[in-house]
Amino acid sequence: MVVIGTGPAGEKGAAQAAYFGKRVAIVERSARPGGAAAINAWVPSKTLREAALYLTGFRHRDVYEGLSLDLDPTFAVSRLRSRSALVVDKITSEVRSNLDAHGIELVTGDARLGPDRSVRVTTADGAVRELQAEAVLIATGSRPHHPAAIDFDDPDVVDSATVLDLERQVHRLAIIGGGAVGCEYASIFRALGTEVTLIDSRTHLVPMMDADVSDGLAAALRDIGVRVVLEAGAVQVARDDDGIAVEIPNQRVVRADKVLFAAGRVGNTDDLALDAAGVEVDERGRITVDDCFRTTAPGIYAAGDVIGPPALASVSMEQARVAACHAFGIPFKQMVDPITPAGVYSIPEAAAVGLTEQQAAAEGIEYEIGRARFVHNSRSVISGTTDGFIKLVFRRADRRLLGVHILGESATELIHHGQTVLHFEGTIDYFIQSVYNVPTLSESYKYAAYDGLQRLARRA
Repeated sequence: MVVIGTGPAGEKGAAQAAYFGKRVAIVERSARPGGAAAINAWVPSKTLREAALYLTGFRHRDVYEGLSLDLDPTFAVSRLRSRSALVVDKITSEVRSNLDAHGIELVTGDARLGPDRSVRVTTADGAVRELQAEAVLIATGSRPHHPAAIDFDDPDVVDSATVLDLERQVHRLAIIGGGAVGCEYASIFRALGTEVTLIDSRTHLVPMMDADVSDGLAAALRDIGVRVVLEAGAVQVARDDDGIAVEIPNQRVVRADKVLFAAGRVGNTDDLALDAAGVEVDERGRITVDDCFRTTAPGIYAAGDVIGPPALASVSMEQARVAACHAFGIPFKQMVDPITPAGVYSIPEAAAVGLTEQQAAAEGIEYEIGRARFVHNSRSVISGTTDGFIKLVFRRADRRLLGVHILGESATELIHHGQTVLHFEGTIDYFIQSVYNVPTLSESYKYAAYDGLQRLARRA
């Protein structure tokens, strides 16, 4: 197998094939393996989040009033960047170690598809190497979408990759895009003391989430001082005598030192010669695949961001493992788990698995909900992280769990507890019967289930 790309999908797909005795080469154009995920996407951004919270004490700002830490802005940015660099180095080293451990050959250069499952690799010095394989896995990932209306040549306009290159504190930041990335950076920069305006044309932030979580996240961001502008319409970014400006229809102009455009991504397929190989893509460069992750060309597979949503590292890894198993008839992983969680690493975090309340209603399911707010949870009160809630969506007739939605501290960890119950088609009675350590955040599942029972009783 030849794998193109060493991001989460490429690394795991290559390792899966090699684990079962296949000879594998993986091609990477960057000097370091790991792909955009490790170098300029979720690894550095999540590191920046944790470092910002630690250095500023932002998470506990309301707990220990009168005690605060003021950092010199230049020093703070320097420490954040150095910490991020250390983590990126560690993660990329782990990727390289994993490839070496599986006997995977790493080939550095630009890849282009050729006939009959061949891959032509051009190295930095112009040398060309031809690779031939039984199967090819395309896992080249994605990059930030750059619409023509936004001038990305302006040094004060950045995207989710280049925002990490900022060398000094930003005093005013406008973020266009209220998805996961926009919300994450809005809360990170606010924790660092930046004035943040978060702008989105839709009615809700992170619209794939349950409406209560979306609304709760918007409220939480406003509480920490982020200006959230929804239903903004067609936003224009322009430069005039006073600097850079974001023009929101029917609203005042937002002045900013930097503008972060964080609305959408496109597949990294431009230089792969997909047409010549017979691989079809959509209008955003995303490769078309079937349930086995086969492309329209025989023997060529694709996985990860390059095939489009959900574009989650966790799902991308599984897609590539499944693709490798189908490519060689390996009876191991034949499908991607249909019950997959999603997480937003904002402050506070948001996470979801299963049906939202809105989806249950749209499907005509007779459902009920149960909710427990962290403000009533002893662990949350002790730690000072009382924002948010756990929300259960379940079927009325038999109390079978349909979905779990969490806003709050450690939401992306807590969500897996609900995911397990969904896998076993369990009911909310599981949470009621279980004994939880006290004090813990997990205990809130029990009280969300009790709330659901009380709602059923009132309905009856």
